[in-house]
Amino acid sequence: MRRAVCLVLTDVERQTLESWSRSRTLPARLVMRAKIVLLASEGEQNSDIGVKLGLDRSVVARWRTRFSEDRLDGIAKERGDRGRKAYKRKHWARTIVEVTLHSTPKYATHWSTRTLAKHLGIDKSMVQRVWKTHNLQPHRVETFKLSNDPQFIEKLVDVVGLYLRPPEHALVLCVDEKSQIQALDRTQPSLPLKKGRCGTMTHDYKRYGATTLFAALHVAEGRLIGKCFKRHRHQEFLRFLKLIDLQTPPELGLHLIVDNYATHKHAKLRACLERHPRFRLQFIPTSSSWLNLIERWFREITTKRIRRGSFRSVRMLEQAIYNYIEGHNDEPKPLVWTAELADLLPKIARAHERLDTVQYQ
Repeated sequence: MRRAVCLVLTDVERQTLESWSRSRTLPARLVMRAKIVLLASEGEQNSDIGVKLGLDRSVVARWRTRFSEDRLDGIAKERGDRGRKAYKRKHWARTIVEVTLHSTPKYATHWSTRTLAKHLGIDKSMVQRVWKTHNLQPHRVETFKLSNDPQFIEKLVDVVGLYLRPPEHALVLCVDEKSQIQALDRTQPSLPLKKGRCGTMTHDYKRYGATTLFAALHVAEGRLIGKCFKRHRHQEFLRFLKLIDLQTPPELGLHLIVDNYATHKHAKLRACLERHPRFRLQFIPTSSSWLNLIERWFREITTKRIRRGSFRSVRMLEQAIYNYIEGHNDEPKPLVWTAELADLLPKIARAHERLDTVQYQ
């Protein structure tokens, strides 16, 4: 007849096990194991311990044996063989991944866990686990755009050169317009933030007009020059350039990094710039707004001040924008460009190569 292993505890082990058995914060399985070992050390048989704790005798025998072999570590540390092996998931994993990557549902653009599970005749939880293991997220999509500008390399080199090695006796400014900023007021009052609940606001709104923000970011200092106008034509852009001229040291040249919007290439604007050689416009490649650092600041003012704001007039909106600019200029933080051309060019080349491969498949 097989007899249970006799357990003799040291003072430290008994003290630790008694602490574990009374704990209200440790996992319940560890508390139960500590109680098993304590009863076993008192000479109790496995069947009697099982009756007292509501466990099967084999469970008691398992943890009694593991403690005798590895002491406290034997019951505290989990082994990799817990639970039933996922044989069925292993069998279906390859099929789930292949179907997810290389097919779509009949009347939809992508699979969900339920539609794929129904299509394959399996449980949706299995699809969830396989997707998580292989980092598959068919419900998500990210946007991108590669520039097809024939002068892409030349413009990229010029712009990055201005960021990394700005010319002497000149300022580098990132300039752009944020158009159609709408003055919106919610139809009902928003509820404030509280414990257990985020702030709320109605999905619908009233429109009270719109404005356009012309902004210029001083790359070296992080200071910003901004002015709101009703429209964003070349006339407004010329007025904004005059404002930049007034708010910068007159002895320094100005290199303005701008996009390819028609306003920046108007004939009257070019004629004006010829009479004022202080200004030099450096155009970024088409579809490359990521090269203009002012876009990063536009995102900040949108998320921190405009998007969740409530404005009952264009004047209120513009005042909020000016207040934000003033606060930004009190503690300016320059956006430092760190990417070297040696890192950028290979990435862009690989992206074009990959896109061409997909187009001709």
